[in-house]
Amino acid sequence: MKEGNRESKLSEDSSITLSSDTDVSLSSYDEDQGSKLIRKAREAPFVPTGMAGFATIVAYRLYKLKSRGNTKMSVHLIHMRVATQGFVVGTMTLGMGYSMYREFWAKPKP
Repeated sequence: MKEGNRESKLSEDSSITLSSDTDVSLSSYDEDQGSKLIRKAREAPFVPTGMAGFATIVAYRLYKLKSRGNTKMSVHLIHMRVATQGFVVGTMTLGMGYSMYREFWAKPKP
């Protein structure tokens, strides 16, 4: 009796069909890296700004490394880390403020 119930339950489970979406867009897989970067930069403009600022500050501080004078290497590296972190956190804060503005205040009233 138990096996009969088990078989009927299995047949019920196998008759269940999963819904299939045929409208799934795979356009994001067809993009090359350049167009994907441009699309992401349009969606979140502060991300590439933060990355560019980070790279600029690191490059500048590494250039200034040779003229650091009597400053210890560890102090110079700490200053570089604080400057880059400050820029990235500031950019993230501006980006969040911008997205909040677009989402809550810049929406047209229905």
